[in-house]
Amino acid sequence: MKIKESKTKSLPAFLDTSGMARKVAEFRKDEQIYSQGDAAKSVMYIQKGNVKFSVVSTSGRVAVVAMLGPSDFFGEGCMAGQLVRTGTATAITATTLLAIDKEELLGMLHTQDKLSDCFVEYMLGHQNRIEEALIDQLFNSCEKRLARALLVLARYGKVQHQRNDELPIVSQETLSEIIGTTRSRVNFFMNKFRKLGFIEYHNRKIRINKVLLTFVLNQ
Repeated sequence: MKIKESKTKSLPAFLDTSGMARKVAEFRKDEQIYSQGDAAKSVMYIQKGNVKFSVVSTSGRVAVVAMLGPSDFFGEGCMAGQLVRTGTATAITATTLLAIDKEELLGMLHTQDKLSDCFVEYMLGHQNRIEEALIDQLFNSCEKRLARALLVLARYGKVQHQRNDELPIVSQETLSEIIGTTRSRVNFFMNKFRKLGFIEYHNRKIRINKVLLTFVLNQ
């Protein structure tokens, strides 16, 4: 969600004090927030943590189509008339979010210009990210998809105070789901990235070096 820093700073406080119907919900790592086919009645706003959004086909194939983090909305399809969830949202780290009633949010968007501006800008950015992810899956190698996934998890492309060069603890199984390959391939490329100096390991946590971004942009 690329918005001006002043808006980003004020948005969490605005949501906390607006009076709209919402509740704080906390989820453990790997806990489902909602499942594909559940009734769509609220929009989620991530206060902290990370969420993956996945879809299951009729044949049972699972695809991770989005990775989300602090200051992202998700579940906004209900605002456009979706009656049920089109995918499954799962916390990939301990996550805290606001669940905002869709009817209340619709009303607030009509009366609160600041919230409306932020939400519209998020929706436009979200559409761009969907297109980028589709291009990534269609045309890029597993290696580049993994590098891009690590940058997304580190919040590269976000305003500076949201970015974190240290990744949340995410398993290689989760990374393999995100990029659509096997765990062994993920392990191979992670070792390669470490040897090339793209990433570093500190107490089981992964730190991203800026050279990884250069690798993605130059490929």
